[in-house]
Amino acid sequence: METRDEAKTLGALFAISEAVTHTLDLDELYKVIHLSLGKIINVDNFYIALHHEEKDSITFPYHVDEKDEIADEIFNFSKTASLTGKVIQSKKPLIFFEQDIIDFARKQNQNVIGTVSKIWLGAPLTIKNRVIGVIAIQNFTSSNAYESKDLDLLNIISQHIGLAIERKESEKQLMAQQHLLETILESSPVGICLLENRVFKWVNAEMVRMFGYDSKEAFTGQKAVMIYASKQAYEEAGSIIHKDLMLRAKADFDFELKRQDGTLFKAHIILTGSSPENPFESIIATFADISLREVAQLEKLEKEKLQGVLEMAGAICHEINQPLQAIIGYSAMFDPPESITDKELKQIKDQATRIGKITKRLSQITRYKTIPYPGDTKIVDIWGSSS
Repeated sequence: METRDEAKTLGALFAISEAVTHTLDLDELYKVIHLSLGKIINVDNFYIALHHEEKDSITFPYHVDEKDEIADEIFNFSKTASLTGKVIQSKKPLIFFEQDIIDFARKQNQNVIGTVSKIWLGAPLTIKNRVIGVIAIQNFTSSNAYESKDLDLLNIISQHIGLAIERKESEKQLMAQQHLLETILESSPVGICLLENRVFKWVNAEMVRMFGYDSKEAFTGQKAVMIYASKQAYEEAGSIIHKDLMLRAKADFDFELKRQDGTLFKAHIILTGSSPENPFESIIATFADISLREVAQLEKLEKEKLQGVLEMAGAICHEINQPLQAIIGYSAMFDPPESITDKELKQIKDQATRIGKITKRLSQITRYKTIPYPGDTKIVDIWGSSS
């Protein structure tokens, strides 16, 4: 074996270190590692295996082999006698020669998988004391193809790969968390936004819908005055927000806001700030349209009033109708005494009939409506409230 050039070794390690730092794609990183390592040792047979403990399998995201085809994934890995599994179990770099490989398989009562190599080197890929895979090289023609110090080199490179995979896993977790957070914010039934010095930096979809705009871009970089009825209203709200954020880092109040088309609506606003020294520096705000809630409350109040009127009207009709029918009946049965003229008797009948019409109207009330009444008060409009 030729003596390895130390300068080339350092150059290869530097190239791998640079790739780990700047290469975002793992597949590309594996290629760079393979090519860089190939400048100092033989890597005609090279693979990176990842262990999936939850599935009891290993996969090979990168591999080159002169003799055998490597499966995409091997299942029931814990029951398979393999050098890769031995490295994972031992959690340290190992070197095997041809007879070692044959003896290992025989002890496991299994046949050797694939072509037996003359020499095999493997180092564990480790993340926080957890072995996630193996990097391995082998040679099918010479047991002198590698030295023990090559195993140290392979172990150093495995640490670089472990670092890169750990970073990639962290990025995936961060992206997943960001996606989950974005999904939650976008599906929120209330408007949510981020403001810096009262300028919109981000809004969710509900903000766009609530204020009647076409896109989020309509908010980005715009001053919050755009959602207020006037400059005066903007300043009034700002005074409330500043005072509350200074006192308790939170503002919680109702205020009238403006949609893009100029229509106004009542909103419940909650704001939290991150800087007591400058309350407007960075604010998370939520907006809930409560105009419909106020309409619903008014409708509920109207229904309650109507229910009260209906109950009273029913009681009046019940109590008045019977004596009223008696008056009308008796006035028709008997001749009037000499003290009452026909005209006066007719008036009695007419007024009794009128009372009957009023009680009928009371029984037909369908809505609550009032009219002014002397004494600065209001009474139920019987004729306007009935059908």
